[in-house]
Order: sequence, then C-alpha cells, then structure tokens
Amino acid sequence: MGIHIHPSVDGGVKKGSGKFAGGMLVCKCKDKPVKVEIKGDVAHNHACGCTKCWKPGDATFSVVAVVPSTNLKVVENGDKLAIVDASATIQRHACRACGTHMYGRIENKSHPFYGLDFVHPELFVESGSAEPGFAAFVSSIIESGVDPSQMSAVRSRLKELGLEPYDCLSPPLMDAIATHVAKSKAH
Repeated sequence: MGIHIHPSVDGGVKKGSGKFAGGMLVCKCKDKPVKVEIKGDVAHNHACGCTKCWKPGDATFSVVAVVPSTNLKVVENGDKLAIVDASATIQRHACRACGTHMYGRIENKSHPFYGLDFVHPELFVESGSAEPGFAAFVSSIIESGVDPSQMSAVRSRLKELGLEPYDCLSPPLMDAIATHVAKSKAH
C-alpha cells in the first residue's frame, strides 16, 4: 500500500492556472451548505501535518492556503459555523453539521499572519487555484497516529510529489515571521 498524503495530491500535484480569480468554498453538507466566497487566488498553498487542520477522510495531511481576510466573505448559511477551539491561535470556523473547516482567522493583531485567513482549496467549486508547493509540520503526523518508522517513506513521497517537507513552515514563511518579530521589537 502506498503512502496517502491527501486525495487532491495523491495522483500528482495539479498545477494552478495562474489566472484563478477566486471562487466559492462549499462545505460537505448536502442540505444548506455553508458557502464562502474568495476573491483572487490563494497563496502559500501547502500540505500540513499539524493536528489542528481539517483533513478529509483518511488523509494524512490537510491541504491549506491563505487569502487576505478582506478577500473572504461568508455568503450562505454562516449561521452553521462555529469556532472549533477558541483558545487556538487560528480561530477555525467549521460547519457544525458536517465538521468541515471553512476558514481559519487569526484575531491577534500582533501575530505575523494577522490579516490572512486559512482555507482548504479542495473545497473550491472552481478549479485552477494555485497548487501546493511544500509540506509543513511533517513530524506532527506522528501525533496523529502515523508510525514513526514510516516517516522516511512519507518524506520520500512528499518529495516525489514536489512538496519539500519541513518540520515547521517553508523558509520564506519562517523569514517573514522572523522579520515581523524583529520589526515589532524595534518599536
């Protein structure tokens, strides 16, 4: 049996169109699904192994990206949304009926990623959003039950897919965090 990363990448990472203008994220409910409108393309799309991100079915990783908070609008059935863990840095808004995480928002204005919302691109009705480019928090999948002896195979599979594995975020994102912290200390 092969290593399953996520249904949207297991068959290969599909390149984004480069022209994605946005679309509609829809939860898994058959009746009155939550709909979230996104303007523009996603950024920093990646496979995430953390234990907080929503993963469909038996996926080992989530696939998550960010959009500016100003580009996200709940347009239908927002009354079905609830925050999963109010103490978490990322306030994940999930559908109470089906459990799908529709977006995650950072409310802390001093956080480096304040102003960005985390979304799951596989929920788009439309195709063509930017493809995943790396894998983050890879070691965290052990906390989700993956046997540590499988980690070498998992990292190999991620590399086969073109998703460089990191045990934190990608270097450019870590640089952005460090820059934000340095600037905040300078004031």
